[in-house]
Amino acid sequence: MKAEIWGLLAETSIHPGSGQDAGFVDLPVAREAATDYPVIVGSSFKGALLDRARAENVDEDECVCKSIFGQQDGAGNLIVSDIRLVALPVRSLTSTYKWVTCPHLIERLTRDIKRTGQETELPPFSAITPMHYLGYTDDKLYLEERQFESDEKMPDGIVELFKSLIPHQQTANRLEAQLVIINDDDFAWFARYGLAVNARNVLDNEKKTSKNLWYEETIPPDSIFYTLLAERGGDAIAKTRSFFDNACYLQVGGNETIGQGIFAIQLDVCKQGGNS
Repeated sequence: MKAEIWGLLAETSIHPGSGQDAGFVDLPVAREAATDYPVIVGSSFKGALLDRARAENVDEDECVCKSIFGQQDGAGNLIVSDIRLVALPVRSLTSTYKWVTCPHLIERLTRDIKRTGQETELPPFSAITPMHYLGYTDDKLYLEERQFESDEKMPDGIVELFKSLIPHQQTANRLEAQLVIINDDDFAWFARYGLAVNARNVLDNEKKTSKNLWYEETIPPDSIFYTLLAERGGDAIAKTRSFFDNACYLQVGGNETIGQGIFAIQLDVCKQGGNS
């Protein structure tokens, strides 16, 4: 089965809604049940791809859309995974923000790359103790209000792997200075509690008083994700790639009319071997 990895860089805040409130947050983001990592489910991504196809006037050939995306009485040839988080931007009190990842996310990415038939050989690195990090500096690191100590340098190959997911060369060049790896449990804390929560409101047109105040959680810009696409036949992946001949951007998730949900897409990460 043919498969390939696409990288996704959040250009704006992202709101993949979960449909239920959590505490004081009325509209939290969707999360994986076991890990609490923010996630965009495959059905949402597939719907966004279908919208993109229609925007490119692919729906003029209805047979193409049906063969790729399926119809009510039959599945299509395109198989779409969830969009998985691989690095989260976190505010640093001692420098500009850091891209934060953890061994578990790196392991999942390399496993998914192997599903495409490619091999990604990364040198093994020692377990990271809590409140420590791997990076290119030896300084104390402050992420939000938490202090981290340096364990050792960034393992070889990690930065290049992450660069391959980013479609902008200038952005990818910042990874070496800003990417850090922390303990899985420490990362889970930032994934659960480190996202932005924004108050939104509807005002009465005449009285200018609040009619409906709610709190909404979003994933920050510059978050790095990836997805795996596979096909059952019919050149579904190549046809889907052609939707992005004019622009490698895609809107996914809610709040489209206020500019949220925009991703820059790195097509076929393994084939590109880097940045476009």
